[in-house]
Amino acid sequence: MRKPKANRMVFALCLGCFFMVIFYYNTLKPASEPTGDKSSGQKTRRSPLQTLYDGDQVEASVQAVHQGRRELLEEACHAYTRKRRVLIPEDLKHVIVDDQHGLLYCYVPKVACTNWKRMLMVLTGVAGTHRDPLEIPANEAHVPGNLRTLSEYTTSQINQRLRSYLKFVFVREPFERLVSAYRNKFTRSYNTAFHKRYGTKIVRRHRPHPQPEALERGNDVSFEEFVYYLVDPATQREEPFNEHWERVHSLCHPCLIHYDVVGKYETLAQDSRYVLQLAGVDDQVSFPTSSKSTRTTGDMAAQFFHNISPFYQKKLYNLYRMDFLLFNYSLPAYLKFR
Repeated sequence: MRKPKANRMVFALCLGCFFMVIFYYNTLKPASEPTGDKSSGQKTRRSPLQTLYDGDQVEASVQAVHQGRRELLEEACHAYTRKRRVLIPEDLKHVIVDDQHGLLYCYVPKVACTNWKRMLMVLTGVAGTHRDPLEIPANEAHVPGNLRTLSEYTTSQINQRLRSYLKFVFVREPFERLVSAYRNKFTRSYNTAFHKRYGTKIVRRHRPHPQPEALERGNDVSFEEFVYYLVDPATQREEPFNEHWERVHSLCHPCLIHYDVVGKYETLAQDSRYVLQLAGVDDQVSFPTSSKSTRTTGDMAAQFFHNISPFYQKKLYNLYRMDFLLFNYSLPAYLKFR
């Protein structure tokens, strides 16, 4: 009579062990599975940086173009920069942060930065109900505090974002950007603040026998006088360049920050679409297409440089030389020095 009882005890013990193994396995299973609801068909959302280096979401030819730009930039940094230094918060004031999508964007004035700021306002929800970036007034896009910059974070938060976020910048042929800045800030009647702050100073320093009205208003600065102002050593000793004509390498520090995407103004639409694809938002928002016929071109820049002597052309090129070298822009054919 004892034997069947012993068998029952062994059976109960085995059954208990079996359930314990099942329970233990089930407690481990969630930790080994990826996040995301498989039953609903949703996949784990990859960061833009993961998407970039996985390379399966974008055409191979597009990936190759941007890989080539990264490599050229890295080579130029090694070739033309000697001293390496540590980034400080002051270096990061132009780097806008989108924590929702894992993006860091260094904005460069006169390189479609208004539209990129509008885009980020839409993506981060700052724009409220606006889904079309062009619905946001241009002046609102530049209001300080609308978008956070990397300089506002702690050191550990900065390092974490530099490691894990997609970093991108848009650049432009340096002299076209410079002419565009001059046209916008010195030839438009509404830019009285620039006329007062910079125009009056330029007239006072670089115009022989200026008229009292020009000294007071500073609204008729010629491009030649603007060039004299830029290459004058006293200008940079006095204060840093205004961001509209500051060099890209001084604004965005491409040899200290490893940019994953270097977009170009010359291929603005394609490169902007590429960034939005990497961020996984290309089906939600589109980069605004420019319809302006007044935009500064290479031919227009050539006209402005026509009256600049070879001596001052060379001094100006030396000033912007690093931007030409780092971003693979050739010496413009219209320059008279070689």
